[in-house]
This record gives sequence, C-alpha cells and structure tokens, in this order.
Amino acid sequence: MERDEIMRRFVLNAISDDYENIDQVILAEVSKDTARCGLKIERLEVVEALSGLIRDGFAKAYILSGTEPYCQEITGIPKVDEREEDFKTYFYITLKGSEFQTSHDAWWPFDDEDNLRPDWLLESAT
Repeated sequence: MERDEIMRRFVLNAISDDYENIDQVILAEVSKDTARCGLKIERLEVVEALSGLIRDGFAKAYILSGTEPYCQEITGIPKVDEREEDFKTYFYITLKGSEFQTSHDAWWPFDDEDNLRPDWLLESAT
C-alpha cells in the first residue's frame, strides 16, 4: 500500500468513533500508529489526508461549540493549515467512509495482539 493511502486510512480510523480535532487528537493518534510502522509523519500529511477524505465523501468537517448552534457542518474543506489553539474545527467519518473502512480492513497493519503484522508492507514509505 502506498504511503498516501495508509495515511488516509489511519486518519479515517482516528475519526471513526467521535468528532476529532487535528491538533487535539488526530495528529497524535496517527503519529503513534505510523511510528509503530516505522514512519514519521508531518501535520501537513494529516491535513492533506483529511482534505482528500472530504473531497471523496468519506469525512466531513464541523465547527463544534458549547453554545447554540452546537454543531455546524462546514461545506468543503476548512482552512486548517496552521495549528488550532481554540479547537473549533472537528472531523467525523461519513456513512460512506465507515462502509469503506469496514469493507477494506485487510490493510490494517496490526494483528489481534496489536503487534505489527510480519506480512504488512508499505510501498513508497519514504
């Protein structure tokens, strides 16, 4: 699997069970998983993966707030090039993204004991 695709899948996995912010959760989760696969990632790769997931209909962006309206969908791809200090922009998997993620699970690099599978291979990793 190519590096760009594994990044998209790790990002999709990170937003699959809750609304998540890049700087609060997504970057840390994806960094941890990719490091276990021998990869170092940059924040820009996460932003690019999210942009592609949104374009493909696998994810959506939202502004979350403690006051009404509590959740507002953002049309398209939000500007998240720089680190967010106030954690307003969140991402969540769509039904299409969830169906894709669960129907293509052979890509997951970890076995049932959460160890890197010996047969897992990432093409174009560098």
